[in-house]
Amino acid sequence: MKKNITRRGFVAGTAAAGAGLALPTAHGEDAPPKTTEAGIPRIDFHTHRDNSTVEKLLEFAKERGVKLGIVEHAGTKENKYPVVLSNDDELKAFIASLADKPVYKGVQAEWLDWMSCFSKDAVAQLDYVLTDAMTCRNQDGSRIKMWEPAFKIDDAQKFMDGYADFYVEIMAGEPIDILANAMWLPNQIAKEYDAMWTEPRVRKVIDAAVKHGVAIEISSSLKLPRLPFLKLAKEAGVKFSFGSNGRGAGVAKLDYSLEMAKALNLTRADMFSPAPAGKKPIQTRK
Repeated sequence: MKKNITRRGFVAGTAAAGAGLALPTAHGEDAPPKTTEAGIPRIDFHTHRDNSTVEKLLEFAKERGVKLGIVEHAGTKENKYPVVLSNDDELKAFIASLADKPVYKGVQAEWLDWMSCFSKDAVAQLDYVLTDAMTCRNQDGSRIKMWEPAFKIDDAQKFMDGYADFYVEIMAGEPIDILANAMWLPNQIAKEYDAMWTEPRVRKVIDAAVKHGVAIEISSSLKLPRLPFLKLAKEAGVKFSFGSNGRGAGVAKLDYSLEMAKALNLTRADMFSPAPAGKKPIQTRK
């Protein structure tokens, strides 16, 4: 049987304003995470425990002075990953497995129908939900993973118009906290990055993030979004999170995230923090 290409496999080849903000403490710990000189908590909200253990991941995180948020893929079984949480029992078992660990608990929501698998009460037990736009609609309307060979682009500009609209659709329709892997492009057009991510398309994404209260991940694995986008996003009032999309020894590697935070003069007030009970997107979004 042909082995599926995974998203990770593809990717791999304030102080003053925020002084009064209480960062929720991950379960299993009393001490807050270490911070940067600007007072930003060093938190990697995008890590996976694939082929590893939480204990091992925590060793790497401790070495790097980073707090972890661990996510598992969540959605229908049509989404092909080693583990896909697809009902309340599976989601609650995942949450319970991390209950005594000093980590934040999240899911990486897959496609647009993931909420059909879960009750709102079960999702509300998570600390956060992140998703991305790397699985999109094929020409026939079916879902397709843009990092797989079967994905083709005939008209790049037409595709990009639809891609920017898809970002808006996700943020408008899904009760998510973080947009991960933001501004990524498939290989076929990646070398034309600036011609693809024009300012009107960029602003459309940023406006949607502000309107719907979605934080944008600064991805250290992808080194995205690029600085010009991040500057516009900061000016618009977007919140940011750090993410490695790491497994095993790849977790808690936040070099690009921290570099961009310094270049932007980000403070704690600019950063995502998990919402308290009763205030999560799943509970507040219409």
